[in-house]
Amino acid sequence: MAAVTKTGWVSHERYMWHDTGRATALSPDRRWIQAFEHYENPETKRRFRNLVEVAGLFDDLVVLPPRIATVNEILRFHTPAYVDRIRAMSDASGGNAGEGTPFSAGAFEIALLAAGGTITALDAVLDGRVRNAYALVRPPGHHAEADLGRGFCIFNNVVVAIQHARATRAIRRVATVDWDVHHGNGTEKAFYRDPDVLTISIHQDRWYPADSGGLDERGEGPGEGFNINVPLPPGSGHGAYLATIERVVVPALHAFRPEVVVVPSGFDGGMYDPLGRMMAYSETYRAMTRMLMTAADALCGGRLVLSHEGGYSPIYVPFCGLAVMEELSGVKTAVDDPMAARSASAGGQELQPHQDELIRRAERLVSLPR
Repeated sequence: MAAVTKTGWVSHERYMWHDTGRATALSPDRRWIQAFEHYENPETKRRFRNLVEVAGLFDDLVVLPPRIATVNEILRFHTPAYVDRIRAMSDASGGNAGEGTPFSAGAFEIALLAAGGTITALDAVLDGRVRNAYALVRPPGHHAEADLGRGFCIFNNVVVAIQHARATRAIRRVATVDWDVHHGNGTEKAFYRDPDVLTISIHQDRWYPADSGGLDERGEGPGEGFNINVPLPPGSGHGAYLATIERVVVPALHAFRPEVVVVPSGFDGGMYDPLGRMMAYSETYRAMTRMLMTAADALCGGRLVLSHEGGYSPIYVPFCGLAVMEELSGVKTAVDDPMAARSASAGGQELQPHQDELIRRAERLVSLPR
């Protein structure tokens, strides 16, 4: 039987109908800030999807229609009181899931579809229908905690999908590699005491949430040693990101030996993003994807699932996303990133001494308990 080589693709127009309204930047103070379109709006995701189509890549992908997650599936992580509160506000006129997570009427069902889309992608990979998959879902999920929405996230899509796989698919060991510019606090908290889920987050130091994501957060109890944070200094670029994958992430994956690798995939580490201060660009994401694919090939039959998180530059996110999809599928389209050459030649793209020192400290966290 031939090896499965296809890449799965989950997307749906309903994701674009999630309405976050207008906002005053990231501050609740409306006295001096004129309201503007919310950062977490449909444009970056819709334009990512559209560039994949215009590039002609759809013919090389397996389209996976998302399903709606059940409430019971959501309750494998989130508390009943939290789920009931989100449903009640959604059935009325909308509300706020917690910290900086506004939504309008109908968000409950769209958030269920986002979690279900990530489940769909993971199931397709575990079933062997596709080798790897990308779930372009919305709203994002990696900041959502069991009883609190944070950072634009209502339900934690990746956590819900992993708990589904563990409950129904006899999957035990799962690794997550979060490359969103913001710390994956919700995913970390979900598995902080769990030795069977390795959680790795590469993010901008003390950015969001400002009080989490430090090197000293390593898990606790039976989960001690199975949580690794790499809080890169602001201004980190191509060299720092690739060094982190090579020297921290890949060795940790090999030590842990997961059955599947799941990536909370945010493109807000891109140098043109309004909500980050990093210098990654499309080739950074292409190279990181290639390195994770190589590790997954060696460890778990290539089983790799990416679920969309942040990324707020409507102009640049599509090129980062397309680079990832080209790498996952093994198909190079005719599209070239018009900003790649300028991005690559910007000062500071090489690994800097202070970044190297932080990565050296993170390397010491890799000796995982067996």
